[in-house]
Amino acid sequence: MGSPESLLDVLRSYSAVDCDTFDIEGERQLGPFVDCTSNQAIAYHELIRLNEDGKPLHAELIEDAVDYASAKRSSYPDVAVAELAVETMMVKLALRIVPYLKGYSHIQTNPKYSYNKQKTIENAKRIVAIFKDLDPAYDAQRVCIKIPSTWEGLQACRELENQGISTLATTMFCLEQAALAAHVGCTYIAPYINELRVHFDENYVDQHKAFDFCGSAQRYYEKIGSKTQVLPASLTSIQEVMKLAGAHHITVAPHLLTKLAETPANPWKGETGSVFKGKAEEEAVDYSDIVEDESAWRLAFTRSQEGKGEVKIIQAINIFCEKQDGLEGLTRR
Repeated sequence: MGSPESLLDVLRSYSAVDCDTFDIEGERQLGPFVDCTSNQAIAYHELIRLNEDGKPLHAELIEDAVDYASAKRSSYPDVAVAELAVETMMVKLALRIVPYLKGYSHIQTNPKYSYNKQKTIENAKRIVAIFKDLDPAYDAQRVCIKIPSTWEGLQACRELENQGISTLATTMFCLEQAALAAHVGCTYIAPYINELRVHFDENYVDQHKAFDFCGSAQRYYEKIGSKTQVLPASLTSIQEVMKLAGAHHITVAPHLLTKLAETPANPWKGETGSVFKGKAEEEAVDYSDIVEDESAWRLAFTRSQEGKGEVKIIQAINIFCEKQDGLEGLTRR
C-alpha cells in the first residue's frame, strides 16, 4: 500500500514543479524536479553556509571558482575576476543539482546590467560558456538565463532567444512586462507573487500580492498562442503555492517543498488552483501598439498599477545588486 497523497503530489498533478534553491539536500530528498531556479540572493545565502564544525561549507568551491576566473582573465579582459568568479560559483552550484532535474538550470545575469542590453547579452553568453567549459558533457541547451524585466533586459532576451539561448524574464509585476516578454520570445516569465522585500524584512507584508496578474498573464498567453510559459515565484506559504496550482510551472523554496510533502492532501481545506479559475471571460487587452515602441512601453509600465510595478522592480534590482556585491566580496576574501 502506497503512502498517502501529499500536497506536493497534488501540485505536481497540476503544474511542473521547480525548486528555487542551490541547496542540494532538498533535491535529493524530494526530487526529481523539472527546473532549478536561482538568483544572486539564493547563491549568496548558500555560499555563506557553515558546516557542522562551523567552517564554510563551500570554501573549496569558492576557491576553485576564483582560480578558474583568474585563469580565464585573458579570455574576458573586460570582466573583473571577482565578477567572473561569481558567475563560476553559481554555475558550479547549479551543476551539483543537475542529476535531480529533468529540465533547465536557471542562472541570473548580473543585476547591475539590468539597464544595459549589450552587457546582459555578453553576460548570458559567458554563463553558457562556463557551463560548457566546466562540464563538456552537459547539454548547454538546458541552461536558461534569468534577466530582469526592464526594457533593456527584454530586448536582450529577444537576441538571446534568436541565438538559441533560453531566457526567463524575472522580477515581473504587470501585464505590460508580460506582453513584451511574449513579444520578444522569452521561454518563461516569473511573476513575483510577493515583492522581493518580504524575504529579507520579516516584518514586511506585501499588501498587493500578484495573484490576479499571474492568472491574467497565463490566460493572455493562452489567448494569443504564445510559447512563453508562466512560472510564478517569490512565495511565502503553502497556501499561496496551492492557490497557484495549474500554473505552467511553479518554483518553490525548500522549506515550502518540505511542508507540501509533509501535508496530507486529504483533508486539505485551503484553495487549490483558484488563481486560474472563473475568469476566462476577462477582457483581452491589446499591447501591440507599445511592444515595439520603447517610449510608449516605458510610459505604460510607469503608469501600470499607479507605478507599483516599477517601484517593485527597482526594489528587487537593488536587493539583487546588494547580493551581487556580497558574492563578489566572498571571492575577494
